[in-house]
Amino acid sequence: MRRDIFQAIADPSRRAILALIAMQSMTPNALAEHFDTTRQAVSKHLRILTECQLVTTQQQGREIYYHLQIDKMKEIDRWLQQFRAIWETRFSQLDELLSTTKK
Repeated sequence: MRRDIFQAIADPSRRAILALIAMQSMTPNALAEHFDTTRQAVSKHLRILTECQLVTTQQQGREIYYHLQIDKMKEIDRWLQQFRAIWETRFSQLDELLSTTKK
């Protein structure tokens, strides 16, 4: 079953994991050190992020490192872009309204 990427990033722990992996590739044990949960809970989050193709794995000796998939993050950014345009328009309208009310 392939999960939805927006469902995956809805969880604050998974967003925190993505932020950590964005800085550098990490093992599950290294990631677990940053959370007040079990390593199994972190592994579950990593499995969901992997299913959504937001992270990939790379075996290095006995360790598995997780890497951020920038292209999938760009997919999220493209979806958000439509809302940025709306927000910017509304902020511009608000600026104009505030300017006219000050005069």
